[in-house]
Amino acid sequence: MGGKEFFTTLSVSEALAGFRPSRRTGEETVLREDALGRVPATAVVSGAELPGFARSTVDGYAVRAADTYGASDGLPAYLDLIGAVRMGVGADVAVRPATAVQIPTGAVIPADADAVVMVEHTQITTSDVIEVTRPVAVGEGIVHADEDVALGSEIAPAGRPLRAQDLGLLAAAGVTEVVVCARPRVAIISTGDEVVPPSTKELMPGQVRDATASALAALVTEAGGEPSLRGIVPDDVDALTKTLESALQDSDLIVVSAGSSVGARDETTAAVESLGGPGIFCHGLSIKPGKPTLLAECSDVPVIGLPGNPLSALVVFRLVGLPILRLLGGITRPPAEPTRSATLSRSVASAAGRLDVVQVQVRDDVATPLFGFSALLSILTTADGYVVIPEPATGLESGADVTVTTYR
Repeated sequence: MGGKEFFTTLSVSEALAGFRPSRRTGEETVLREDALGRVPATAVVSGAELPGFARSTVDGYAVRAADTYGASDGLPAYLDLIGAVRMGVGADVAVRPATAVQIPTGAVIPADADAVVMVEHTQITTSDVIEVTRPVAVGEGIVHADEDVALGSEIAPAGRPLRAQDLGLLAAAGVTEVVVCARPRVAIISTGDEVVPPSTKELMPGQVRDATASALAALVTEAGGEPSLRGIVPDDVDALTKTLESALQDSDLIVVSAGSSVGARDETTAAVESLGGPGIFCHGLSIKPGKPTLLAECSDVPVIGLPGNPLSALVVFRLVGLPILRLLGGITRPPAEPTRSATLSRSVASAAGRLDVVQVQVRDDVATPLFGFSALLSILTTADGYVVIPEPATGLESGADVTVTTYR
């Protein structure tokens, strides 16, 4: 190994707080129907009130609330039925004292009505008279014209990926296009003389198919980026430097798989150092698995060097790489990770000062840790999620209540 050591080992929180690349993607306009998961570059505001008119929230009768005061089963209020409101059109009748207008849910409130009494609280006495058996307060059963959305109010914030319900509200407000942040372009470079394409039919002794690049590309896509697989580079600093220089020209983020280990085959450090400033931010994180992670910024493009073992690479990219990717793509309000509560089935040891990420399988609210070498990708495919043991802890006891971050 030649005595080579890590540059600067940081905690995960220190790395995420301190490594803040200035690069951001540009802006583009997309149709609303193509905007699911896209990130508004600026807040979208409504050009109209919603629903735009006072409407009923129940099936019943539009009335003046004062005409129902004191009504009960034993002493109902009698109101003259003077008309009905149809859906999709304005009301052509006004409510007068001691009168009622039949109205369905969602229809326009007729003039001078200030409440809607539910049909369940009425009885039809004759064809033109109803009795009301429950009093209603002013405003009951009514949604006002701007109660859902006020004119000029924010209906989709900047920096938060658009969800299905957001698109529904945009449609209701008549928004047909959205200015969004462009998807970050992520170059994924695999390294190693032993790594061969996944399409390789027969493996020679010592060869392994490139599993990490495909999984990284999927994570990038899920996070809103555009992955670009740049192939496999041998353990040669000149070849890696050339590939990195090419990726710098058209990428917002470069991820080097199997390019962070300290030792004789650590070609990534030398290659990254030749790309321009500000250079390497840290080489080594206090995390297991994934300690030999490299973070750098070269000529305005962030570079992440990941461990060679697939499990380590995917764990550290999920915890460190995805926040950086989202930052580049304008996500300032990332979606919350799905979690569930569980009880740990057995004790798990940890070293103080190190963040441990433990893969777990969850059955009947019991989380069972999955152990094995970081080269075993099957641990991740078996896991339902992971538990994080924070830096100050020295482990978790059997029976401890834990929060499991679940895989989607």
